[in-house]
Amino acid sequence: MAPPKLYIGRKMRDLRQGLALTQRQFAERLGISTSYLNQVENNQRPVSAAVLLALAEKFQINLADISQTDGDRLMSALLETLSDPLFDTHKPTLQELKLVTQNAPSLVRALISCHQGYRRASEQLATLDDTLGRSVSAAEPTPYEEVRDFFHFLDNYVPELDNAAEKLALELQLPDRDAGTALSEYLGQHHGVRVVRANPGEDLLRRYDPSSRELVLNPYSPAPTRTFQTAFQIAALEMEPLVAEIARKGKFHSPEAAEVCKVGLKNYFAGALILPYQLFMSAAKDLRHDLELLAARFGASLEQVAHRLSTLQRPGLKGVPVFFATIDRAGNITKRHSAAKLQFARYGAACPLWNAHRAFEASGRIIRQLAETPDGVKYLSIATEITKSGGGYRALHRSYVIALGCEISYAADFVYSDGLDTNDRSAFDPIGISCRICERTNCPQRAVPPLKHKLRIDHDTRTVVPYRLE
Repeated sequence: MAPPKLYIGRKMRDLRQGLALTQRQFAERLGISTSYLNQVENNQRPVSAAVLLALAEKFQINLADISQTDGDRLMSALLETLSDPLFDTHKPTLQELKLVTQNAPSLVRALISCHQGYRRASEQLATLDDTLGRSVSAAEPTPYEEVRDFFHFLDNYVPELDNAAEKLALELQLPDRDAGTALSEYLGQHHGVRVVRANPGEDLLRRYDPSSRELVLNPYSPAPTRTFQTAFQIAALEMEPLVAEIARKGKFHSPEAAEVCKVGLKNYFAGALILPYQLFMSAAKDLRHDLELLAARFGASLEQVAHRLSTLQRPGLKGVPVFFATIDRAGNITKRHSAAKLQFARYGAACPLWNAHRAFEASGRIIRQLAETPDGVKYLSIATEITKSGGGYRALHRSYVIALGCEISYAADFVYSDGLDTNDRSAFDPIGISCRICERTNCPQRAVPPLKHKLRIDHDTRTVVPYRLE
């Protein structure tokens, strides 16, 4: 069977424009004609193996990165949108979807946003709740949803902040020095800010008083949490202009969303400062992504380490593509990002067959799962419960699960694959994205019927699922 043709027009155009080269100059360097380059950039012709090798040799391009299907996350979101019965009479082909995703990504995002607005309005009309009388438009996403999508389509990588954080980490000799001490000293020496302990009973993680130049931290928080909050304060004092500019380019619908984004960007800088890109990626490779060893090496928490692994998307220096999520006891996905093919549901809870839910029953342990989604893609998934408290017996304890994983082709890069037979098809649990869009017809854990199927009710026969799908 002939290998699939590779259309990477948008990536080629972005690379050329990033180098500030004309089509003629770029074509000369690659040893091809300008007309051929023009056709490739417009996805009228596939790229040849010779051109791919020239890209790798002359521009240090990672072939694995450039040969990935363009816009996997956008394509996944579009496919989920089009699974709505609303589009049953309009079913574009896969090739049409690929072309519009590659050549008109803004149009795809506009369609997804319109569908999100339609769903919100429909759900609120159906339930007849009191929000119908409010002045806020039901079609607008919540600030957190809008910011979540903003980072999702950035590939969870913000180069300006990542590079600035890595530069400062190098100056501070992190992680060879204790990060908490180094960052506190930096705040004092460069900003005249003193780190102090919160008073007993204060319910906070961090509070900054600009008049007294004091950063107040909860002394009962774990050391990685206090370090992270110190790094956040450095971002607030030094990165505000850059953060504001990045948020402005996000063109958010509300001032609240813009402010939420700014907090997210400062959090991003804090994580990148504690876990500097190249040092962290090198350690992850050497330690085979052992979360506990990485946490000990950098003085970070398991969640900080897992989240940072999902941001290793620097062009030409990418880490293993992973998915990362946090899930509460109700099954809500509170954080999500995927650089792998697995994409999380935008509506509804996560698949109950996913091992992330079982992690609540295995407190303190990292559990493993081999899983396969309906599209036939196989994954290694790990999950562990995280419990946080403000300190003391009477303090409220927050409990949730962090989940991390990769496609099975990368499993050997993770220590958690040791002892698992990844060649045994029967070892993989069948999971879905969510019941709403899952194609599996015989799942005993199905909560609601999939949108794309009509139901057949048999009054004379009862199986585990109380209906059949046509």
